[in-house]
Amino acid sequence: MYTLCKLLIALCCFTTLAHSSRVLELSDRFLDVRNEGQWFVMFYAPWCAHCKKLEPVWALVAQALYNTNIRVGRVDCTRFTAVAQHFKVNAYPTIIFVKGPYDYVYNGERSKEELIHFVNRMSGPPVQLVTRADSIDILKSNNPIFFTYVGKQSGLLWDVFYSAAESYQAHGYFYATSVEIAKRHFDVDTVPAALVYKERSHYYFPYSDNFERIEPAHLNDTLFRWVNEERFATFPKVTRSNIHHLVQTQKYLVLAVVEENKLSEIAAHEQEFRDMVEIFVHKNKHKYHGRFQFGWVGTPELARSIAMDSLPTPHLLVLNASTNEHHIPEDDPLQLTPEAIEIFLDSIHNQTAPTFGGNSLPVRIYRAWFEAKTSLYEMWIGNPVLTTVLFGLPLGFLSLIMYSICCADILDAEEEDEGADQRHEKKE
Repeated sequence: MYTLCKLLIALCCFTTLAHSSRVLELSDRFLDVRNEGQWFVMFYAPWCAHCKKLEPVWALVAQALYNTNIRVGRVDCTRFTAVAQHFKVNAYPTIIFVKGPYDYVYNGERSKEELIHFVNRMSGPPVQLVTRADSIDILKSNNPIFFTYVGKQSGLLWDVFYSAAESYQAHGYFYATSVEIAKRHFDVDTVPAALVYKERSHYYFPYSDNFERIEPAHLNDTLFRWVNEERFATFPKVTRSNIHHLVQTQKYLVLAVVEENKLSEIAAHEQEFRDMVEIFVHKNKHKYHGRFQFGWVGTPELARSIAMDSLPTPHLLVLNASTNEHHIPEDDPLQLTPEAIEIFLDSIHNQTAPTFGGNSLPVRIYRAWFEAKTSLYEMWIGNPVLTTVLFGLPLGFLSLIMYSICCADILDAEEEDEGADQRHEKKE
């Protein structure tokens, strides 16, 4: 048994070392070879806590891509500053996909699955051709969301679709196929057409011949906006890295707020609340699809920065991205039912629900104060010693300066008094 345990420990250590060995340690010479093939690079600093957290995930990504033509590496920006300056790295970690002379910065969730999806999208052409009928089934099983162009690859709609694919390649998969193949998997009524497959349903871009008679720029704006709205899942996890993309949809952003611990676990009653909201969303997605974007938040601080208040968890929060106003249900979140959520969302759409926040000057001032207070508190909780040093030293220097100024005035006054006394004595 003792020998078996030693073998298991050795095997685990060997596996970890094998994973780590797949990550190439890059130096300044990387600038000379960057155009040779495709690279997926993490720029880090040894003291960065987020970088250390990403290291095991990065090792798994390197292992998964080991037998491909994509090389996974990392650069220590504290040692190779020239590389960091060349790629304009100003935060750690920064993840960049290098494809010849082009650089693509990754801003999504730092999970193995999302990182590999990003590489798979960026390593190929903006629009990939589907020539076999069974390939659509494979795409459905591997990708919960993808866009497809149906018809001949020419004309105004194709040009705009390809342009949108180039712009959003980092965020979604884009394909093109023939009418015959598409009809085996989708309900195709008109050609050409653009559709999005999303979680076992598909939605068409509202294209008609009227677009041919108007300015191409209008079709360009409309299709780009449609792609940006549809590229998100029905109920995604919302983080600080993707919320700014979600608010660009100009839809109401409905957030189920819960709290994850360091192991990404959620308390049972909060998990039940999130599941209830998710079931409601999927059952009513056709009703709310065009007006609301749903999601859930595992970090209450993000929701509190929107509400500018200390929200308890679980909670439900709705953000109007165009006005920065938000809505909170009057009912106790733990007592919310699907029927109550439906009434609440309908009242928001009808503009009868109470609104909070906005863009007025007093609200902006209060938001700035709340963000500053929250940031200072988080710094203190995370590292009280560093926070004391950062704020204590400037205050200490300021106190010394003020003390020296005040003391100088007092000393000057005392010297003047002594001089006056001496002159008075001489006169006597």
